[in-house]
Amino acid sequence: MATLPNAAQALNVLGTALVPCSYDPLTGYFRDGCCNTVEEDVGTHVICARVTQAFLTYSLQQGNDLITPRPEHRFAGLKPDDRWCLCALRWKEALKVGAAPPVVLASTHVRALDFVTLAQLQAHA
Repeated sequence: MATLPNAAQALNVLGTALVPCSYDPLTGYFRDGCCNTVEEDVGTHVICARVTQAFLTYSLQQGNDLITPRPEHRFAGLKPDDRWCLCALRWKEALKVGAAPPVVLASTHVRALDFVTLAQLQAHA
């Protein structure tokens, strides 16, 4: 398994220290509450979003069920208004179809800018 990066060194899209996204539900590639990432995170779970029903439905239609609880993975399922570290490309796909959920800029890892623009994120903040 990948080594957890030093969260104190991680930056958000605003160029300041990365702020935790959510502890309840516990999110992040490392399930540490932050949208930290490493090379092994092939999904690049870096965008902290406040999920909406429209996004949850869209994600389900794309084959990623974020609604159904999965206790074996310590996942209670998401509901609208939960904060969650989303895959950058899934958020970008949702943006194209009008289903992108709002983002929390202070909790969105700077690596998100490899996939979307700051202007796109700010428009959904």
